[in-house]
Amino acid sequence: MGNYFKDNEDLVFYFERGIDWGPLVELTEHHFRSPDGPKSTEEAVELYRDVADLIGQFVADEVAPHSAQLDREKVGFENGEATHPARLQGIFDQIQAMELHGMCIPRELGGMNSPLMLYFLTSEIIGRGDVSVMAHHGFHGGMASAMLMFSLREGTTKIDPDTGTILETRFERFVREIASGEAWGCMDITEPDAGSDMARLRCKAEQDAAGNWFVTGMKLFITSGHGKYHFVIARTEEASDPDDPFAGLGGLSMFLVPTYEEKDGERVRLATLDRIEEKLGHHASVTAQISFDRTPAFLIGKRGEGFQYMLTLMNGARLGVGFECLGLLENATRLAADYAAERGSMGKTIDKHEMIADYLDEMRTDIQALRAVCVHGAYHEEMATKIGLELDYQKNGLSELEQKRLEKAQRHHKAAARRVTPLLKYFGAEKAVEHARRGIQIHGGVGYTKEYGAEKLLRDAMVFPIYEGTSQIQALMAMKDNLGAIIKNPRAFVQRGAQARWRALSSRDPLEKRVAKVQATTHAALQHLMVRTAGDKLRGLGEHKVTEWPDAFLK
Repeated sequence: MGNYFKDNEDLVFYFERGIDWGPLVELTEHHFRSPDGPKSTEEAVELYRDVADLIGQFVADEVAPHSAQLDREKVGFENGEATHPARLQGIFDQIQAMELHGMCIPRELGGMNSPLMLYFLTSEIIGRGDVSVMAHHGFHGGMASAMLMFSLREGTTKIDPDTGTILETRFERFVREIASGEAWGCMDITEPDAGSDMARLRCKAEQDAAGNWFVTGMKLFITSGHGKYHFVIARTEEASDPDDPFAGLGGLSMFLVPTYEEKDGERVRLATLDRIEEKLGHHASVTAQISFDRTPAFLIGKRGEGFQYMLTLMNGARLGVGFECLGLLENATRLAADYAAERGSMGKTIDKHEMIADYLDEMRTDIQALRAVCVHGAYHEEMATKIGLELDYQKNGLSELEQKRLEKAQRHHKAAARRVTPLLKYFGAEKAVEHARRGIQIHGGVGYTKEYGAEKLLRDAMVFPIYEGTSQIQALMAMKDNLGAIIKNPRAFVQRGAQARWRALSSRDPLEKRVAKVQATTHAALQHLMVRTAGDKLRGLGEHKVTEWPDAFLK
C-alpha cells in the first residue's frame, strides 16, 4: 500500500519548507535546556519526520486496508459497557505499542514532547486511512494535553525554571494513564435540550460541606464517551436576573469526571453508560449517551469559568476536524482519480475527459488550499499557547523588553489563529461532503455500491458540518470577527479594499492580479454585510437610551 506520508508530496513539503519549525521547536524544547531532548531544530525535525514516516507506513498497512471491515463491524454494548470489535482493538493495541498516545506529552510524564503541529499533521494521515479511527485516537493524547493545559492555566502545575520541565501537575496520574494507552477521555457538552446553545445546559454540579463536587445530569452524542475521563461542562450557578454575571454562560463550570474506577481487578461504574448510538458513518468511533448521578468530580479553574475552558477544548477540536477532513479529502480524491484512470469510455479513460479532469483538478486544488489554511491555523494557535506559557512561567527571568516582545508576538499569533479557525472548520467540513459526493459521481453506478468504498466516505463526511460546531456557527463566527475588525479600524479596512482593487487592475503579475481580485471581492462582500448590519442596528437604537448606543450597536 505504500506509505501515506511519503506518497503525499504536499504534506512532505510542509515538513521540508512550509513550516517555520525554529521558533516552535525552541519553545517546545524549552530553548534546548532539557538534558533528554534534541539539541537543535534540525535534530528535532528529523525525529518528527521519522514519526510521520512510521505512522504513514502503519496507516497504509494496518488501517486503510481494513477500513471496510471497520465500517461493517459494530461496537458491542452489553451490561452497560462498550467493547471494540477485534480489528479495531488490534489497531489501537498497535498504536499503544508505538506509544503514539504520548506524542505531545512531556517526556517527564512518559511522552515524546513533540509539538502539537506534528500531531495535527499525522492526524491527516490517520484520517486518510479511516476518519473514525482518527476520531477515537484524538481523544487520547488530546485529552491528556488538555489536562496539562488546564492545570497550567489554573496554577496547579510546578515547572523547573532552569530546564522548563514539569516538577508536579494536578492530574499527573491521569495523564500518565492516557499516555500509556490504558485510558482515554472525551468532552461532554450536548444534552437532550441543549447543544450549540450552551446557555440552555442543565447538567448540574453541587458542592458538599467538605468542598467536594458532584455532577448530576445526562450528556449525549459524546464521541468516545465510553472513555474513563470526561470533561463535563455543568451548571453551578443559578441566576433569575438576566443581567447577573452568573446568568446563562456565566453560570457554567468545567469539571473533570472519572466515570469508573478499578477495584480488585473489577470495574466499578461511577456514571452510567446508557447507550451507544447507531450512526450513518464513523462506525469505528463510539458515540455514547451517559448519565451522572452525584458522580464525584474535580472542578477545573474557578466557578463560572466553564465556558472559557470549553472554548479552549473546542478550538483545538475544530483544528483537529480540519485535519481529519483533509484526510478524507485526500482519500476521496485518490480513490476517484485511480478509478478514473482505469475506467474507459468513448475511446479513452474518463480522467482524460475534460469535465472529469476538471473535477479532479479542482479537488486537488481544494486539498492544497485547505492544508495551507490548516497548517497556518495550527501553527499560530500553538505558538500563541506556548508563548503564553513562557510569559506565565518564565516571567521573572524575562527583561521588560523581552516580555513586551513576547506579548506582542502572542497577540499576533492569537489573532492569526482566531481569524482562520472557524473558516478552516467550515471549509474543510463542506468540502469533505462535496468531494465525497463528487467521488461517487466520478465512479458512476459502482460508486453507489459498497464495492469501491466511495459511498462510505460520503457517510463518514456527513458529520463534519455538524459536530464540533456546525457550519452555520462557524460562518457566523467568521462574519462576526470580520465585522468587529472593521468597526475597530474602519480606515484600515477601506485602505485594504482600495489597494486590492488597484492591484486587481494594475498588477502585471497574473497570479497577483487574480489574488487581488479575490481580495477585492471579499472586501466588497464584507462592505455589503457591514452596511446591512449597521442599518438593522441603527434602526434598533431607538429602543435604547443615547448613553447605551455604543454597547447596543456592538452587541
